[in-house]
Amino acid sequence: MNDNDFFKIGDLSDSLGVDVDVAAEVPTVFDESHARRVIEAVLFAAGHPVSYTKLAEVLSTTVSTVRDTVRRYAEEYNDVSAPLERGIMMLCFEDSCQLASCEAYGDHIRTALGIKRGGNLSPSSLEVLAIIAYNEPVTRVYVDTVRGVDSGYAVNSLVDRQLIEPCGRLDAPGRPILYRTTKNFLRVFGLNSLSDLPSVKMSEPPHTDETIPLDGMDDLAVAASSADDEAQESDVGNAHAAETADKADDTP
Repeated sequence: MNDNDFFKIGDLSDSLGVDVDVAAEVPTVFDESHARRVIEAVLFAAGHPVSYTKLAEVLSTTVSTVRDTVRRYAEEYNDVSAPLERGIMMLCFEDSCQLASCEAYGDHIRTALGIKRGGNLSPSSLEVLAIIAYNEPVTRVYVDTVRGVDSGYAVNSLVDRQLIEPCGRLDAPGRPILYRTTKNFLRVFGLNSLSDLPSVKMSEPPHTDETIPLDGMDDLAVAASSADDEAQESDVGNAHAAETADKADDTP
C-alpha cells in the first residue's frame, strides 16, 4: 500500500461519510514463536490452569489457534529426548493448560520447600478412584459392588480432595448420586484427558448400564441413600470394618 492508496481511501471515506481505519486493511500475522513465549510466561506466573479463551484474549487471536499452538508447544516442551531437559511439564486440558513440576523431582521439591510427606492416597482410595475413572459416571453403590465392601469413607475422602465430584443423580428409585473425576484429578496425575489412562483388561461390570433402572436397583438405591435396617448383623460389622480400614489407610 503506497501513499496514493491512503489518499484514495481518504477520498472514499469523505464521500461516504464513514471513517475508514487504514490499519484495519492490513491483516495481523500470528507470530507463533512470540505466542509461545507469552503462553509460557503467563502459565508460569499463574501457577494454575489458564483457559484457552483467556490466552486468546491476551494474544488477540482465536481460541482454536491458541489451543493448536499450545498442543504443538506441549509436544516439544514435554519431549524427554529434546536437547533441553526441563524439570517442569506443560499439561493440556480440554479447555485450559498449565505448567507443573515433573513428578520425578517431587522429593527435591519437598526438601527445598520443607514439605513433609503425607497426604498420599491409601490403596483403598486409589482403588475407588480407579473404578470411578474407568467407568464414570457411577454411583457409590456401583463402587461398593465392584469392591465388595463399603466405600463411603473413601468416596467422601476423594470428594474432599477434589479428585471426584457429584455430577447428577441416577434416574432410578432413590436417585443415588453419580460421581465423576475432576480437572484436579487430571492435573494431579499429569493427564490431558481420561483417554490418556493406561489400558487395562476390563472384567464384566456388575451392571452393563447404570443410567437406566435395572432389576434389583430398588435395593441398591435404598442402600446408597440410607442404611439398610434389614441388613444382617454380620454385614453391618463387615461394612464398619471396611470403613475403619479405609480411615486407617488414609491416616498420614
